[in-house]
Amino acid sequence: MMDSVSAAETTRPVLPDSLELAALLCSRVCHDLISPVGAIVNGLEVLDDSKNSDDREFALNLIRKSAKTASAKLQFCRLAFGAAGSAGAQIDTGDAEAMARGFLEDEKTKITWTLARTLQPKNRVKLLLNMLILAQQAIPRGGTLTVEAVGEGEDAGLRVTAAGLNARVPQNLADLLAGTHGGNIDAHAVQPHYTRLLAQACRLGATMAAAGDTVAVTAVAA
Repeated sequence: MMDSVSAAETTRPVLPDSLELAALLCSRVCHDLISPVGAIVNGLEVLDDSKNSDDREFALNLIRKSAKTASAKLQFCRLAFGAAGSAGAQIDTGDAEAMARGFLEDEKTKITWTLARTLQPKNRVKLLLNMLILAQQAIPRGGTLTVEAVGEGEDAGLRVTAAGLNARVPQNLADLLAGTHGGNIDAHAVQPHYTRLLAQACRLGATMAAAGDTVAVTAVAA
């Protein structure tokens, strides 16, 4: 009996404590910012080294585009992962929509936002933004992310539906979001794990499942 208990304990996944979770989320944010910041540095190096007008114009365009991208990512990450106000603060969903579009929309991916503009509890807005990140991973070739409420009133749930070519649930992501994955939480798993924690804080249960040719990330009352 003791041997079987010991074996079960050794195979139990190790969940990150508060310090490790903070470190994993910081790594997640840094991963998003490395590319545009690196491009800005490269553009500045071209400006320093080249006198060719075409090269300098190319560098300036690269800096402008990369700075805009970095700013959009920082604003989104501040709201999705940061404190975003004091405890109990409320956030305008219109601001959340603008940040989501700046972070996720491009020539391949578009957002259809059907939520009315209201003030919502901070964690609820953070949950929605993290659900959008997960849903985007279901359409690697691009498509449409539709944001909607599930039900009405203060107890309404949230749903983000991803529709696109070959939409699919990424490996292990649904289990990580539901808390049924047996592995440890590392940098690759922290996104769905953090989303699950936010859902729990909002007294909701989060799931990710395929539905026909779409994938839905849903948070509703458990």
